[in-house]
Amino acid sequence: MCSVNQTASDNAEEFGFHQGDIVQEWLWDDDVDDSIRAKIENLTGEDLVDEDYDSAVDGVIIWWRDGDDEDELSDVIVDAYAVLGDDGPLWVLTPKPGRPGAASSSTVQSAAKTAGMNAATPLTISKDWNGIHLRAFGKGR
Repeated sequence: MCSVNQTASDNAEEFGFHQGDIVQEWLWDDDVDDSIRAKIENLTGEDLVDEDYDSAVDGVIIWWRDGDDEDELSDVIVDAYAVLGDDGPLWVLTPKPGRPGAASSSTVQSAAKTAGMNAATPLTISKDWNGIHLRAFGKGR
């Protein structure tokens, strides 16, 4: 028997994306967890679009690693939020502690604050990756 959290994680429901949503991913590289990508695509029924997509989107994931420029992360958050319709879910995905490229949650929180966002507590989304949900200052939940 699976726990509710495990079931949500298995189905990518914790992201808050829905069937038919267009989800944009930023800073993709060959180290990303393709199982996360596949779960999001299965949930939405849509392929992920890259940062060159030029229409509004329903959700965003940003793959970010330690060693990337914190100011760049703030800029990417601002750019991603600008195309995000109706305050849809925005997530920063980072390697978990002890994995190559692991980023501290305080670094992500600092970049989020600079971009005008609040960062939630990291959530385990796979064996090697955490997700941090961002929300614009003053937005509910």
